Amino acid sequence: MEFTQSSWEQLLEQAIVFLPKLFFGIVIFLVAWFFANLAAKAVSRALALRNTDREVSLLLSRVTRWAIVIWGLFLGLQQVDFNLTGFVAGLGVVGFTIGFAFQDIAKNFMAGILLLLQQPFDIGDSIEVAGYLGTVTDIEIRSTALRTPDGKHVIIPNAEVFTGVITNYSRSPRRRLQFEVGVAYNSDLEQVTEVVRQAISRIEGVIQDDPAPRIVFNTFGDSAINLTLYYWVDVATLGIFDAQDRALKAVKLALEEADIEIPYPTRAVVNKG
Repeated sequence: MEFTQSSWEQLLEQAIVFLPKLFFGIVIFLVAWFFANLAAKAVSRALALRNTDREVSLLLSRVTRWAIVIWGLFLGLQQVDFNLTGFVAGLGVVGFTIGFAFQDIAKNFMAGILLLLQQPFDIGDSIEVAGYLGTVTDIEIRSTALRTPDGKHVIIPNAEVFTGVITNYSRSPRRRLQFEVGVAYNSDLEQVTEVVRQAISRIEGVIQDDPAPRIVFNTFGDSAINLTLYYWVDVATLGIFDAQDRALKAVKLALEEADIEIPYPTRAVVNKG
């Protein structure tokens, strides 16, 4: 089918009418996007002056941004005579399909809002959730970001976070740690107890009372009497890994200086013939 002279003229007339509308629609959307970012920053600053929780401030600023962006999008579409009524009706026809396709997104969105309102953890907290242990680096509407101890950046959907078990280690300033060590059978156990207690007491960040470190002799091993040292750490003063490292080194050094043997299994090899 060939275009006639009148067809080209009609197409040109439609373009002359449509292109300015499209231009103004795009301008309106871009202006709305610009003001959405300004409004979000203004909301964050205003809430910060009122000492509002960071997570609540984050939620309100993002809701403000997207509300203005969506409003600008609808205004821009109206400039090109987009039929919003027909669009909404069309959504009703395919609503089930869209709802099924986006149900996970909707669940994560709602879970994100509930997490920001309930605040089971804050940015910077050390938590364990969905099988991951790490520090919270960001809380978004759709997901929560963690930085694991080995440097991995993990993004967890908020629906999993909200419905799972959350262990927040930062909400308690104290953590209990423990490790086992064995001493020779001919050791003076009272001396061992005192030496270990003195060693752990010299580590800054280890809590010395309420509760105090506890030494428990619990098993007879093949080559040693095994004890478990239980001690509490102020995590604001001493990190978990540093506490474990310093405690083990201090106990080993103290036992060696007191001439208390830390035995290890040996194997005798007998050749016959």
